[in-house]
Amino acid sequence: MYYSEELIEEIRQRNDIVDVISGYVKLQRKGSSYFGLCPFHNEKSPSFSVSPEKQMYYCFGCGAGGNVFTFIMQYENYTFQEAVKMLADRAGIELPSQEMTEQMKQEQSIKAQILNLNKQAAKYYYYQLRTENGAQAMEYLTKRGLSTETMKNFGLGFSTKYSDDLYKYLKRQGASDELLRQSGLMNVDERRGMYDRFWNRVIFPIQDVNGRVIGFGGRVMGDGKPKYLNSPETIVFDKSRNLYGLHVARTSRKKYFLVCEGYMDVISLHQAGFTNAVASLGTALTMQHANLLKRYVEEVVLTYDSDEAGRKAALRAIPIFKEAGISTKVLHMEPYKDPDEFIKAEGSQKFQERIDHAENSFLFEISVLEKNYQMSDPESKTLFFREVAAKLMEFDQELERENYIEAVAVRYGVGFENLRKMVNQLAMKGYQPKAEEPRKERKAQEKENGMKTSQKLLLTWLIEYPKLFETTKAYISPEDFTEELYQTVAEMLYEQKNAGEINPAKIINHFEDPEQQRQVAELFNTTVPVETKEDLEKAVRETIARVMENSLAAQNAKLDPTDMAGLQRLIANKRKLQDLSKSPKNFL
Repeated sequence: MYYSEELIEEIRQRNDIVDVISGYVKLQRKGSSYFGLCPFHNEKSPSFSVSPEKQMYYCFGCGAGGNVFTFIMQYENYTFQEAVKMLADRAGIELPSQEMTEQMKQEQSIKAQILNLNKQAAKYYYYQLRTENGAQAMEYLTKRGLSTETMKNFGLGFSTKYSDDLYKYLKRQGASDELLRQSGLMNVDERRGMYDRFWNRVIFPIQDVNGRVIGFGGRVMGDGKPKYLNSPETIVFDKSRNLYGLHVARTSRKKYFLVCEGYMDVISLHQAGFTNAVASLGTALTMQHANLLKRYVEEVVLTYDSDEAGRKAALRAIPIFKEAGISTKVLHMEPYKDPDEFIKAEGSQKFQERIDHAENSFLFEISVLEKNYQMSDPESKTLFFREVAAKLMEFDQELERENYIEAVAVRYGVGFENLRKMVNQLAMKGYQPKAEEPRKERKAQEKENGMKTSQKLLLTWLIEYPKLFETTKAYISPEDFTEELYQTVAEMLYEQKNAGEINPAKIINHFEDPEQQRQVAELFNTTVPVETKEDLEKAVRETIARVMENSLAAQNAKLDPTDMAGLQRLIANKRKLQDLSKSPKNFL
C-alpha cells in the first residue's frame, strides 16, 4: 500500500522518538540527548543516543541509527508498511484503505510482480511435495531426518519430472512470457522455447531478511546434473547480498551466527534448536555477506565441512570477516563431515559444546599453516616460526600482538621472549608479510575513509550549528559531496535550509532500505573530539577545505580538456579555496 509523504511525516511527528524508544530502552538524559544501553548489540556502557531535537537515534558502538520508523523496523523486525501501521495506530491516525484495481496491479513495478510470481511458485512447489508426484522427494527429506514441521517452516517443495508444469500453472495465473523470462523461473532456447528451470528437484525457497521469496535452490532427485541448482541473479535476487536462513536467524537474538556451507546444514541446525545458522547461496562468501551479517552480530562461528574444501573455505572467509570487523571462530567437526552428521551422531548438547570451544580464527590459520612444515626437522620448524612471526606482524596494536605471541608460544611450547624477539627482528629488517598488497589497499581505503569522515562531519555540523549554513554555502554546494548517498542527503538538507527548515528525520523517510537509513543517521551523528570553541572553529575550517580539495580533485579527473566552461568553473572553485585560507571570518 502506498502512503503519501505528507501522511508519513504526520505519523512521524505524532510519535515522539524519545517516547517510543523509552517503551523499549531505559533512557537517561545527558545534555540535549538521551542515552541508554543499545538494544541491537551487547554493551555495558551506554552508547545508544536518542536526540529529541533531531528526532533520531544513533548507537556510537554498533552504528545502528535512523528515525522512529527505522527503530520499529529494526527492533520488531517489521517491514516499513508494518511500522507505519503500528505507529499510526499508536497515534490514533486512521490509515486509508483501498483495494487495488486491475490497472493499479498492471502498474506495479517489475520487482513487485516478480516477488509475487515467486510467491506463487513457492506455493505450487510446496503443494507438489505433498502429492503423489512428490513421494520420492518426501521420502528423501524424511530419511534426512527432517520433521514435517521443519519442512513447513522452510517451505520445502518439489518440482515434478515434467519440465513445463510450473510454466503451464503460472500461465493460467495470467503471467506473461516476458515476466517469466525475467523472473529466473524459466529457461529459454530456440529448440524448446520456454520451459521450467527446476524439474525433478527438491525445492528450497530462498527468502530475504523480510521473509519474501526472492529465489530458489533445487536438489536433483536421482543422478542428474548438476546436483544443486540455484536461481540465476534477477532484479530481486543477488547471491552476494543474501544469506539462506537470515530471515529467521536475525530474530534469534543470539550474540553470534553459525555460518554454514549449504541449505541442509542450515535446516538441520535450525531443527536442532540452533536458529542462528545461515549459509551463502551457492557462492563463496563475499564482503557484502560480511557487511550484511555485521548489522546483526559482532561474532560468527564458521561451521564448514571438516574436509579440505571446508578448511579452504574457512581460510578464505576469515580475512573477509576481519576486514568487516567481525570476530571469527572456527568449529571443529571431526570426526564428522558436517553439522547434520555431527548432530545425528552426538546430539545438540555436544554440538553446543563444540561451539563453546570453537577455535580462535588466527590460531586456526596457524594450525593449517603448520601442516606445510615438518615439525620434527629443526630447519623446517624454524621456517614455520618465521612464517608465524610474519603473520603476527599483521597485528597493528602492540597489546593485541603480544597477546597472540603469548597464545602461540603456549600452544607450541616455545619461549615468549624468543618468539617476540623474532617478530621484532623481522620488523627491524623490514620483512614484509605475504599480504603486502592488501596492506597498500588498506592505506588507500584509510585515505578514502578519511575523506568520507570529513563529508559526514560537515553534514552533522550543518544540522547542529544553524549559522554554519549561511557561511558555508558560499564555498560548499551539494555537488561537492562526492559520495552518491552523501550528495543526495546534502541536496535535501540544503533544500530544507533554504526553506528555513531543519528536519533530518524527514530526510530519512526518503530512503526505504534500512541500511541506507542507518547510513543517513550516521551522517548526522559524526563527531570529532574538540576542547574549545577555537578548536572547533579550526576543525570546521579545515574540514571545509578538505571537502573542497577532494571535490576539486574529482572535478579535475573528470574534466574534458575541450570543456572550456568546465575549466573556468574549476579555476573559480580553486580561487574560492584560496580565499578560504585567507578569510578572517568565523564560520560558527
